[in-house]
Amino acid sequence: MIQAANRLQTVEEYYFSKKLREVNFLITSGKPIINLGIGSPDLQPPQRVVEAIKEGLLAPNAHKYQSYQGLPELRDAIAGFYKEHFSVSLSPTTEILPLMGSKEGIMHISMAYLNEGDAVLIPNPGYPTYQSVTKLVGAKPVFYELDAANNWLPDFKALEELDLSKVKLMWVNYPHMPTGAKPNKYLFEELVAFAKRHDILIVNDNPYSFILNEAPKSILSVKGAKDVCLELNSLSKTFNMAGWRVGMVVGDNKHISNILKVKSNMDSGMFYGIQKGAIEALKCSNMWYVTLNSVYKQRRDLVWQLADALNCTYDKNATGLFVWAKLPDGIKAEAYIDSVLKDKHIFITPGTIFGSKGEGYIRFSLCATNEVLEEAIKRVK
Repeated sequence: MIQAANRLQTVEEYYFSKKLREVNFLITSGKPIINLGIGSPDLQPPQRVVEAIKEGLLAPNAHKYQSYQGLPELRDAIAGFYKEHFSVSLSPTTEILPLMGSKEGIMHISMAYLNEGDAVLIPNPGYPTYQSVTKLVGAKPVFYELDAANNWLPDFKALEELDLSKVKLMWVNYPHMPTGAKPNKYLFEELVAFAKRHDILIVNDNPYSFILNEAPKSILSVKGAKDVCLELNSLSKTFNMAGWRVGMVVGDNKHISNILKVKSNMDSGMFYGIQKGAIEALKCSNMWYVTLNSVYKQRRDLVWQLADALNCTYDKNATGLFVWAKLPDGIKAEAYIDSVLKDKHIFITPGTIFGSKGEGYIRFSLCATNEVLEEAIKRVK
């Protein structure tokens, strides 16, 4: 019998890949399931974006292989976006690499920098892909714990006490998913200083800056950050383009060049029409963000009501596409969400899929209409 690679023994199938099979089975069985587990935007992209991809379909070169580095106009648009919203100057030719979604960037960066046996600092709670990709490339996850008492920010004293001798990479994610914690004014400066002290490459995964957040920030705005930092970003949440798969990694030329060596051996460029749509998205005026967030604010108010009905507590200062809620003491997250799914036909994400520090928490998605959320509240009450 042909055996799978040993690396597959280090990871499991992604939680949502498994759980959604169960949810979809219930739906096909006639159960009226309300899915509040997934952060897949249900709103439409800007109309100008849709028109741009339509026009792109008819371009003479639309169906040819595209550049591994993306269209020059796309890189120009990304540079303009970073300058306008983050006050960060980037060279379109050397410091920007478009990606087919930022998730693939996690793999590209890991393959470009990690050798077997290297260690990686990973937030707990945090995005599960950081851990799984680390294991797939043969590196060792080293978890740094986040908690509500410190507003889900890194404890630098605790970090300094870890054995950092083999740490080569550190994943950070602010605004934070799943908790919605915002970076304070000193966080990125402290991270850059920490990285320089220990010769660690820090990657800030930054797809949630514009959702219910009035002060978008980039780690690259800190002086000297490009020497030791990269940033991932995405159009998925900000412009309702999750299925389009458009992201980017930005940073110093030497890092971008290393990542391109991996990426250019793994794909043959992004579809032309999608790139043209992405260019239009990045040029959207401030009115787009105001309109988008007015919808999410209404939804968040309803999710807060749902959380209240479930006797949960939450931070009203948190940002992003989710509400991170604490269960009453003593209640286990996975058992709880299974009971809600069975009894109320509502699917909510258990905090434990983001790490051990997610025990006792659940996460609600804002990717549901007001009518659906009102129905959920009605079922619980």
